[in-house]
Amino acid sequence: MLRKAPYYHLYIDLMDTREALTEFEILFDAKELQTQLVYFINAHCFNVSLKNKNYLKALHQAHFVFNDGIGIKIGARFAGIDLIENMNGTDLIPKIIHLACEKSKSIFLLGAKEGIAIKAADNLRKRYPGINIVGTSSGFFSDSSAVVEEINKSGAELLIVGMGVPRQELWLADHQSKLETVKIAVAGGAILDFLSETVKRAPLWMQKAGIEWLYRFYQEPRRLFERYFIGNLKFLFAIFKYKKKN
Repeated sequence: MLRKAPYYHLYIDLMDTREALTEFEILFDAKELQTQLVYFINAHCFNVSLKNKNYLKALHQAHFVFNDGIGIKIGARFAGIDLIENMNGTDLIPKIIHLACEKSKSIFLLGAKEGIAIKAADNLRKRYPGINIVGTSSGFFSDSSAVVEEINKSGAELLIVGMGVPRQELWLADHQSKLETVKIAVAGGAILDFLSETVKRAPLWMQKAGIEWLYRFYQEPRRLFERYFIGNLKFLFAIFKYKKKN
């Protein structure tokens, strides 16, 4: 059962991993169903949604929007929302893939730099013997129609997309109606980098402490400085401003 809660100008789904996987199982079992979109929002995504109207529209179009990270948790406290669990994609997406494997659903990996999706597929095959990965593609392409055709021909029922915010959400929103066999499409950011082990995750204690972002910054300081430091200040200012108005 979906439990959407208003989160400032957005909506997020209030559930834990167990409940989410139950919902995904129902979607996988549905005989006739339009592709359902699954997105995650963190503080950076929130900031993007304030400026990009098409991205905001895509978020409203999604079947699921899950909370990701300490910033969204802080914002939830100010909004009077009790989040059940940190539903970040890096943890949840492998569980969705595992569920798809258990139910013999076919999977397509789309995104990241050339060769990354292939490495991710190889690692998943080692982790889940019998997994049915029917296609991979880089996230750098000029012909979306060709990519959609490749996905459709593969018969994929689960599509994992890792092309960064907001490109991945906008692409899925634009092509949702053209995906013929995909039942669930998940926008996962850097998920293929993690699955391919091109980028390492933070130690478990940092994940549990909610400071995994600090480890990511350590890995890519130049690229992530503005997002994590300036961006987080912008996020806090935005929610304070919203609360003052309301």
